[in-house]
Amino acid sequence: MAKTKWVLDPTHSEIQFKIRHLMISNVTGEFKNYSAEVETEGEDFLTAKVVFTADIDSVSTGAEQRDQHLKSEDFFDAANYPQLKFVATKYEAVDNDGSYELYGDLTIRGTTKPIKLDVEFGGIVKDPWGNTRAGFSINGKLNRKEYGLRWHAATEAGQIVASDEVKIHCAVEFIKQA
Repeated sequence: MAKTKWVLDPTHSEIQFKIRHLMISNVTGEFKNYSAEVETEGEDFLTAKVVFTADIDSVSTGAEQRDQHLKSEDFFDAANYPQLKFVATKYEAVDNDGSYELYGDLTIRGTTKPIKLDVEFGGIVKDPWGNTRAGFSINGKLNRKEYGLRWHAATEAGQIVASDEVKIHCAVEFIKQA
């Protein structure tokens, strides 16, 4: 079967993360600059080869001071590690309703670890301009300290400022290439 290439449409996608703040609320962040390429056999995403990258300098939480801290050596160390990268190793169906698990290697700050992501397949459609598009919702979680993001602080009362667990949420749309 012929190889099919798909390119991420950043105008119809979002790459977000959430982390607990003071253990009472969440802070949401996102990456503004990212790319992904997918190669499948025909339109069968179970055969997908996926490579995703995000530029660390594009991290945004809506607070410039916090964004600069995230880019610093305390967290992502953007000066030495300008991108994070995900390379898929396996994609498998969980059931017949469009639920899948995506396994791969995530590299942050020079540390690569395996990760499992839950995927909901939205389907494949033709848009009004004749392009074929595929949509996915992707969720997962990781321990930031396993990737070298070790900054830690506590309040005077002993409350943790930022949790170790980071939740990932991505809504992505791919365009089939001719």
